[in-house]
Amino acid sequence: MAEFYRATWVIAYRELLRFTRERSRLISSFAMPLLFLVIFGAGFNRAIGAMVPGIDFIKFMYPGIISMSVLMTSLFSGISVVWDKEFGFLKEVLVAPLNRGGIVVGKAVGGAVVALGQAIIMLVLAPVVGVPIGPMLLVKLIPVVLLVSLALSGLGILVASRMQSQQGFQVLIQIIIFPLIFLAGVFFPVNNVPIWLEVIAKVNPVTYAVDAIRQIFIGKEIAAAAGSAGQALGVTVFGHTMTLGEDVAIVAVMGAVLLLAAVWSFGQQE
Repeated sequence: MAEFYRATWVIAYRELLRFTRERSRLISSFAMPLLFLVIFGAGFNRAIGAMVPGIDFIKFMYPGIISMSVLMTSLFSGISVVWDKEFGFLKEVLVAPLNRGGIVVGKAVGGAVVALGQAIIMLVLAPVVGVPIGPMLLVKLIPVVLLVSLALSGLGILVASRMQSQQGFQVLIQIIIFPLIFLAGVFFPVNNVPIWLEVIAKVNPVTYAVDAIRQIFIGKEIAAAAGSAGQALGVTVFGHTMTLGEDVAIVAVMGAVLLLAAVWSFGQQE
């Protein structure tokens, strides 16, 4: 167990150190979420805002944009595995007296902390979109974001463990990211879409991660929305509107499965 904790700490510290030395990653990680917030928010605010009385579309989309930032940062954290493969550092790590499970968890923890930092920095936009920020919101948000980013970092590491080049990893992750984003309710309520699309969205575990973060920000407003409007904004499964606790439970199960799969796949490396 001591080897596991030592490996987790060493690898997580290395991931954080690497991130702080690459300022371009910090800047580029905000570019796409902000672009989506500005373009989609300005373009669809009146149309969709009018469809959901009492809920401003930009305010609805803002938690989704934070979720999107966490998703992208977490998945791309796996690129460090591919980078280590290409430059031979992974072999040195594998022959070192470090627990392989701890190596995977360390990379996931490093990616999760980076994603959390970026999510907190994006909170500076909250007053602009009219979302109040308070201590209780942060108390709820921080553990949920860490849980979501750990789960998604597990997916990124799982994919990276099977890739041999950074280019191939980036292409595959892009293919994975966009369906996950657009089918997770980042830009629209998943209950107001065609049945076939609604089914796919509700099978997507990331949908519940987005819903959990959205409930932290505007859960009270969704609950106060008039009748069917409030139900349309939440995620309902078989007529039951998901609570924050239920969303978190689904994300926790997803994270456990993905991290275990990543540990197993990483353990196959020679």
